[in-house]
Amino acid sequence: MPIDFHDWENEARKKLGAGPFGYVHGGAGAGDTIKANSEGFQKYRLIPRACCNVANRDLTIDLLGHKFKFPLMMAPIGVNSICHPSAEQIPAEVAAELEVPYILSNVSTISLEEAAQHNKNGVRWFQLYPPKDKDLTKSFIDRAQKAGYTAIVVTVDSKLLGWREEDLRNQFLPFLSGQGMGNYFSDPVFRSKLKKSPKEDLHAAVELALSEGNNEQFSWEDFSLICRYSKLPVLLKGVTHPEDALLAVQHGASGIIVSNHGGRQLDGAIGTLEALPDVVEKVKDEVPVLMDSGIRRGADVIKAIALGAKAVLVGRPYIYGLAVAGKKGVTYVLENLIAETELQMAICGRSSIKDVDSRLIKKI
Repeated sequence: MPIDFHDWENEARKKLGAGPFGYVHGGAGAGDTIKANSEGFQKYRLIPRACCNVANRDLTIDLLGHKFKFPLMMAPIGVNSICHPSAEQIPAEVAAELEVPYILSNVSTISLEEAAQHNKNGVRWFQLYPPKDKDLTKSFIDRAQKAGYTAIVVTVDSKLLGWREEDLRNQFLPFLSGQGMGNYFSDPVFRSKLKKSPKEDLHAAVELALSEGNNEQFSWEDFSLICRYSKLPVLLKGVTHPEDALLAVQHGASGIIVSNHGGRQLDGAIGTLEALPDVVEKVKDEVPVLMDSGIRRGADVIKAIALGAKAVLVGRPYIYGLAVAGKKGVTYVLENLIAETELQMAICGRSSIKDVDSRLIKKI
């Protein structure tokens, strides 16, 4: 199987149709934000230390009162069914087997309860695109808590879909066929708003779900209400401006995820690694800061940790693995990334990920 991220990407391109591949691969507009995510890592260089005992290595981190085996999580990616018929079942299973925390997308094709069954005793968080209907918001949160999810990840950088030229060119939007609607169609509050069941009138059900997800009026007050209602820690995902990070903390966030939605929303936006140091500085250890978008290699993980991230989220790499080789592909991608991260850390002269800090990195 492939080793390099770009090889996985090329194999996925061969495997998938133009529509599904473009949906995963594409970014907003000219793709400049995707480029910024990648190029941001090239602006920093690691400075390894010599003659350090690295015989016993430890990648464990402490986050929100829990100990995690690795400083990485599986990012929320919707509609996995366009890449593999088992949809989110496989990522959920692999996450549990490798002890990697799994963040289930709000727009998963299978329901959050079904994903939890496949994740078994794994650590799982639930991503929430906050609906317009507050009762539906509460229902999603309640269901996640009952199904053993241990945090809510409120994503706020996708109130509207970005200008995604690959999807427009391919005329591809998987939600229209009911994919990615597992959590909506299984929700009692959502179903009570329908005149007919999704089976009887798919178009109306999809239209309502998309309307709820495009919550253009979502405000800091709404976020604060979610934080007060949820019995689980609430993280805010989609932050790149340091002032927004501070506002998130002031309104009750238990954590910040620096992300630009993988470059899929705003063309020409700042790269996440560029944004990370200012967010970390602004938050000043009040809550943990995680980083998403652009992680491809072990060196990327080390650089993000050195700049203040407590952990990173990995998205496209494991989805390409899913498309190319199913469960073996997802497992292989994650195992290689974990192994490479451990190796990079040791060669930097650190035996514990907790000792990776800004002394190991230099901006050029």
